[in-house]
Amino acid sequence: MEIWINPACSKCRSAVKLLDAEGAEYTVRRYLEDPPAEDELRAVLERLGLEPWDITRTQEAEAKELGLRSWPKEPAERDRWIAALAEHPRLIQRPIITADDGSAVVGRSEEAVRDALSR
Repeated sequence: MEIWINPACSKCRSAVKLLDAEGAEYTVRRYLEDPPAEDELRAVLERLGLEPWDITRTQEAEAKELGLRSWPKEPAERDRWIAALAEHPRLIQRPIITADDGSAVVGRSEEAVRDALSR
């Protein structure tokens, strides 16, 4: 299991605390320091069953500078969104937990983290 975190994020710290309390074995990836490449984002999105706009933090200053809210959310624009996430990893929703069974969850709630643990 791997968890993508920003240590400054309270949701990330809560997810790590829960994983530790449950004795889970996992790897921490500080994705702002070690950003995912476009291919890796595509793979994680497939595991999540989501589109790039579903995991984009549109309230971030970088999102506003890019004008992301006005970008179309359609398949033809998918690569554009993925490129923006790769170039600006702060825009990626967090934490993302990749489970051992090949699935992934956005672990913003205790239930989502427990879901990843159950896999």
